[in-house]
Amino acid sequence: MYFREMMEHVVQPKLLVNKKKCLANISRMAEKARTHNLIFRPHFKTHQSKEVGEWFRDSGIAKITVSSVSMACYFSDSWDDITIAFPLNPREIVRINEIDQSINLNLTIENKEALIIARQKLKRKVGVFIKIDTGYHRTGIWHSNYSEISTVKQMMEETKLMDFKGFLIHAGHTYSCSSKAEVMEIHDESLQRIKGLRARFISTCPGLLMSYGDTPSCSLADDFTGIDEIRPGNFVYYDLMQVQIGSCSLEDIAVAVACPVVAKHPERNQITIYGGAVHFSKEHILEDGRKVFGKRIQNPLSFDNRAANIGSLISLSQEHGILELEDPSEFGEIKIGDLVFILPVHSCLAANLLPLEIV
Repeated sequence: MYFREMMEHVVQPKLLVNKKKCLANISRMAEKARTHNLIFRPHFKTHQSKEVGEWFRDSGIAKITVSSVSMACYFSDSWDDITIAFPLNPREIVRINEIDQSINLNLTIENKEALIIARQKLKRKVGVFIKIDTGYHRTGIWHSNYSEISTVKQMMEETKLMDFKGFLIHAGHTYSCSSKAEVMEIHDESLQRIKGLRARFISTCPGLLMSYGDTPSCSLADDFTGIDEIRPGNFVYYDLMQVQIGSCSLEDIAVAVACPVVAKHPERNQITIYGGAVHFSKEHILEDGRKVFGKRIQNPLSFDNRAANIGSLISLSQEHGILELEDPSEFGEIKIGDLVFILPVHSCLAANLLPLEIV
């Protein structure tokens, strides 16, 4: 009864956040960082919430990562040590200059062109990481291109307002894995490349920091040799993609999307919900060759996610979602205007697209 009354005000898709599960996820990752003597700088791009961000303080977190200048501005009144883990956008240097000067702000740079512009326009002291590519091929200088890395590093060290911190790595290709073994293969390869990079530069930069981040590796690995700092983000909520990768169990997923039922189609055992691509994104997993955009659970208050096989979100358009029930006998129990609760495939995108409510 309490939960039904609590949900009466929900009229559009809303992200429900289970605080108990979030706290457990945070505590587990923080303990791993302590065990391996790592700086824990969690990525806040997943939750993008000041309230959720405060939950990290109980685990001793004092430094955070964000993915944009806008996000750094948003968190700058409550956190004073922030790394922007996105290649410097020269058009935003004016905004960077406006961020409170008392905050320890770290930027990420991966090319000389952006660095030259920053040297001309930067008006505040910043720490700077060089973005390194160890195999993801999204951005960064290739890990063994020592000549280019040395040139960028020297330019940073010659810039009065820049304090070279070290190298920032994101092994994002773990997100394409489908097993722990595949994740560990990528992680081990990344470690070897990080060790080579450290060996090459540590003599000229004894305070060198190796900052490494991706939720699959940080969730599953037990060897972080050569790494000084980890920056996972998705782990705070987890999602169906992380379950498929093997990073977590269904029970660890801490978010579900509440969606109103707007139509029923008994002839095909499908329900139309108010919850489409603008709420879930088009991210999907494959089950028996079929795209799945989310999985239904019964009660997000308890988040007994083991029962996440009672329906699959099989199609999305802009505002519509098509939910196919596993058990046809349940069809009559769901009424027009009821809420159904869906575990998202990618919680970072769902959190970015939806208002949240903590339960």
